[in-house]
Amino acid sequence: MSEILLFHGSSNIIEKPLYGVGKAWNDYGLGFYCTESINLAKEWAVSEETDGYANRYKLKIDNLKVLNVREYTMLHWLAILVANREFATLTPVMRRGKEWLLDKFLISTEKFDIVRGYRADDSYFSFAKAFLSNQISYRQLSQAMYLGDLGEQIMLKSRVAFESIIFDGYEKADFHIYYPKKKVRDEDARKRYKKFLEEDDIDGLFMRDIIREKITANDSRLQ
Repeated sequence: MSEILLFHGSSNIIEKPLYGVGKAWNDYGLGFYCTESINLAKEWAVSEETDGYANRYKLKIDNLKVLNVREYTMLHWLAILVANREFATLTPVMRRGKEWLLDKFLISTEKFDIVRGYRADDSYFSFAKAFLSNQISYRQLSQAMYLGDLGEQIMLKSRVAFESIIFDGYEKADFHIYYPKKKVRDEDARKRYKKFLEEDDIDGLFMRDIIREKITANDSRLQ
């Protein structure tokens, strides 16, 4: 039987994750978000002045349906993101871009038990919004996510997935150690964001091009 080891960073010890509890506007919607990296979980767990916990779980995956977003294009990931995240579309291009993504690239997650893919914390969500508003190209968006060192997140979505996860203990996360790591990661994202905004990718593929040329998932430029 196949199983994977997962970690969930939190200010609390969570022995029994509860189905249907949490915020609906996370990256992939309502669910229980984990990572296979204990260090990343510890970063998620701490605040500036408070320790946290990296809860450890075993998940049996043999009979679970898994959507791996990284097997699709970056625009499929972005479509799921804009479908779930709350943010303001401040320009006509952003609004039309969001509509195009939802119409042409959105993958329904309803039939899956688990969703795994990129993690877009608040700093890296800036790249998604910058792409929608024509500030960075598709290449720059892809490069930002590939090089972002954010790791994958794994989200338990269905009741079956919640019934398949088993608590296996926890490790304490010291904020003195892991908050500085989180801060460095955030600062690196902001520097990368500023750098991309200063680049001139004149031949790049921008959101306005995707709308104007009616680009869909089979376009070779998205691979």
